[in-house]
Amino acid sequence: MVEYRIDRRSGIATYLQIVQQTKQALRLGLLQPGDRLPTAKEVVAATAINPNTVLKAYRELEREGLVEPRPGLGTFVRRSLARPGAAADSPLRAELADWTDRARAAGLDREDVTALVASVLEERFGESATPSERGHEENG
Repeated sequence: MVEYRIDRRSGIATYLQIVQQTKQALRLGLLQPGDRLPTAKEVVAATAINPNTVLKAYRELEREGLVEPRPGLGTFVRRSLARPGAAADSPLRAELADWTDRARAAGLDREDVTALVASVLEERFGESATPSERGHEENG
């Protein structure tokens, strides 16, 4: 089961953090079709956020076809976003972990690494924000 971590200083809406973390777990294969997401009550107990925020995130995930509510049972994963190269146990992840260790040994902190990775992603993939982040920026 996924455990959500809310960063109140990130500038990203709390519900979007839940959506993003769920999608990350789906991409890494940590959540599989049929898995149950934590209940709103469980998320509230772990993170001290408003239950409506959790429900808003789950509705967004449902709208995207990733999860489905089952009345009286909970919210369940409908489909995965995992690709073999992005799995938690993939060789690419191991290489990235090694690279991160070298970056830390070179004196870079988390923010330095984040900035460096973001700049390379921008260079290689083009767009810097996900569609949901762009919508948040435009509306916020």
